[in-house]
Amino acid sequence: MSTNVLRTPDGWWAVRDERAVRIETKAVTTAELIADRDAVRDAGASDDSGTPVADLVALPPVTTPCRVVAQMVNYRSHAKDSGFTGDIPPTFFRKASGSVSGPHETIVRPAHVKFLDYEVELGLVMGAPLPVGTVVEEQDLPRYVAGLVLTNDVSARDVQLTKTQFYESKSYPTFTPTGPYLALLEPEDFARLIDLRLRLSVNGVPRQDRTLADMIVRPAQALTLLARFQTLDAGDLLLTGTPGGTALKAPPKPAEKIAALLPPALKWKAFFKGQAKNPRYLQNGDLVTATIATPDGRIDLGEQRTAVADAT
Repeated sequence: MSTNVLRTPDGWWAVRDERAVRIETKAVTTAELIADRDAVRDAGASDDSGTPVADLVALPPVTTPCRVVAQMVNYRSHAKDSGFTGDIPPTFFRKASGSVSGPHETIVRPAHVKFLDYEVELGLVMGAPLPVGTVVEEQDLPRYVAGLVLTNDVSARDVQLTKTQFYESKSYPTFTPTGPYLALLEPEDFARLIDLRLRLSVNGVPRQDRTLADMIVRPAQALTLLARFQTLDAGDLLLTGTPGGTALKAPPKPAEKIAALLPPALKWKAFFKGQAKNPRYLQNGDLVTATIATPDGRIDLGEQRTAVADAT
């Protein structure tokens, strides 16, 4: 059975139902906590009545600095929204570790960003080094992945598209809300990953809702492909893509063909003029709510509630 761990300014807590028991550990980083699994198990088995979870301030359960790597267009529904047809080559990009923020921390939209988007994603937290050249089979996942977190790959679309710059557009502070829980999995839990359901709403209106069955490249294959060129260490974070339902969608094919004939400056001017009529982009005062869980609650990564505010 997975164990949900909560991080607060006072330390680490094992969550049992609606209460949390302090983990007696000297761990400061996520990697150190993962190495101290005995302390986590002892806390989870404690008879102490614990502290109400609602009374604790949740920080990002993945401590920084850490590597943050993400997969691009990894759900069939997202590929359809993005206008992709045929085979989609697996693609990775990096996010700055400083973009990681808490599960209830405000998402701050920089003054120059007009088209701010959301992407609920399942995050894999590494539990052991993944050297270059590693081949990961499904049965190997417990060896390399310690647990899961709920993340939101917030994206400045006007930066991403005009500059073809993923790193900048997704790396501003608060652009990776993470948590509230780090779900440390037992080996038998990994068979349930396919049942995880990702949901995101804005101001109570559902926007994204898919299970991992919609995923194109699943975790074991993704780690194998990533290990062709990238080393990961314990505590590092891999975001595994988002389902369809984001604000950004590809224009109709006729409009896309016409735009391709225009000079870049005119093409983007026309594109964003159309996007300005799209009410789904995040605005000052919006509230984003996200969850990831199996239907039976065996794996439940908790709920994020993140307000959106313009930079001041």
